[in-house]
Amino acid sequence: MLALGLLYVLLILVQVLICNHIMLFNVAVPFIYIYFIIRLPVGMSQTWVFTLAFLMGAVIDIFSDTPGVNALAATLLAAVKTPVFYAYVPRDDKTKRITPAISTVGWQNYSKYTLTMSALFCLMVFSIEFFSFASIEMILLLTACSSVLTFALILAVDSLMSVDKSIMA
Repeated sequence: MLALGLLYVLLILVQVLICNHIMLFNVAVPFIYIYFIIRLPVGMSQTWVFTLAFLMGAVIDIFSDTPGVNALAATLLAAVKTPVFYAYVPRDDKTKRITPAISTVGWQNYSKYTLTMSALFCLMVFSIEFFSFASIEMILLLTACSSVLTFALILAVDSLMSVDKSIMA
């Protein structure tokens, strides 16, 4: 549980201090903090998942001056977490308490799961920000580019987390 708390604080700091100041080619924004929501154990109480996601989004909103955008998108992401995970990973007794990671579900399943979660989150954030579908092309462009950047960063962080465990073992 201590590791989860440490990851929570670390990802908030990285998002607020570094990622919030990055916008590649005016279309790609990294949302590294959603790695925390993606990484939460599948069997964790939904109440805790929603609470942690909302609080993390709210903290990001406070530091990013985006009133409610990240809190809403993070909470919605928490709502779809389990169904999206089971769309790619077979539901059985082994996966009831699994922590999604490359090392636990495999490269392909984790990549599909992470890319889907990144795309859904980015689509929610930009749809909420624009609050209109008048510029749907821009929403889709921002979503696609930000999803790919976020996906790549999450895979990199997860790879580092897996290396950390193998070194410690």
